[in-house]
Amino acid sequence: MSRSRLFGALIGAAALTFASGASAETIKVGVSAGPHAQILEQVKPIAAKQGLDIQIIEFTDYVIPNQALSAGDLQANSFQHEPYLDNQVKDRGYQIVNVGKTVVFPMGIYSKKVKSLADLKDGAKIAVPNDPTNGGRALLLLQANGLIKLRDGAGLKASPVDVKENPRKLQILELDAAQLPRSLDDVDAAAVNTNYALESGLDPAKDTIAKESADSPYTNIIAVRAADKDKPWVKALVASYHTPEVKQFVLDKFKGAVVPGW
Repeated sequence: MSRSRLFGALIGAAALTFASGASAETIKVGVSAGPHAQILEQVKPIAAKQGLDIQIIEFTDYVIPNQALSAGDLQANSFQHEPYLDNQVKDRGYQIVNVGKTVVFPMGIYSKKVKSLADLKDGAKIAVPNDPTNGGRALLLLQANGLIKLRDGAGLKASPVDVKENPRKLQILELDAAQLPRSLDDVDAAAVNTNYALESGLDPAKDTIAKESADSPYTNIIAVRAADKDKPWVKALVASYHTPEVKQFVLDKFKGAVVPGW
């Protein structure tokens, strides 16, 4: 069976299962503004053909979408990678689960003051996200480029206190992820998530002075409440996302700044 026929069969199966349970159903899906919202706009008409009406709710931070999902104000969200969800579940006790992969946003280091990491002076100010998993992600990126060394076992949730070696005495500043692009006038460099970089007009393909490798473990996901994970509309949502049309949109629209993760 060809790939396109296989995807068609998956969507058809999901649609039949969905249709057997009820008529058209409306769900609210939370997304962060930018690429996640743009991609879901492409998913929406595909899902509509399966009897699933998606209402897209945009958020400007990484905290509220899981709160809203847990509270029942959303039926699903699409904005986070799995390490972030795992941390939220552990810290807040959310009954939220991953039901499907979406896209990867390679994190990049940006600067308005230097052209390469080698140009950073001793004591340079480096801004990183202040949430646990994206902060750890940024520190691992700094380590991968030889700027710092983290203690053994720090892992994906590393924080500035886990920095074991900092030979250039870099000042690591923790800021809200959405504020990082605006911090570039005040710091020497910043590790910025791709969605916020794109929103601010930065070009991840041209403006980064360092970027995560393509095998990043931070693939984004669709999340729902655990009680809903086996419902027909979940299968229809994921199958509608995992289509050749959506994949091609991601490749054409973002030109490598965002890449399909399924």
